[in-house]
Amino acid sequence: MKEGIHPEFKECKVTCACGNTFTVLSEKPEMRVDVCSECHPFFTGTQKFSNRGGRVEKFKNKYGL
Repeated sequence: MKEGIHPEFKECKVTCACGNTFTVLSEKPEMRVDVCSECHPFFTGTQKFSNRGGRVEKFKNKYGL
């Protein structure tokens, strides 16, 4: 590796909108994120599936067919 061209990594405090905080290595000293692994539906298993149906189902429900 060449000297002087690579950025210096330092500990970065990451704060999520849900209030969770953790540290990673980054060029920045602090980051704020909207979603983390503590509140994302994929990781928590609380994902909601809604079967809304397509155009045909909406038409049938609307006109009682």
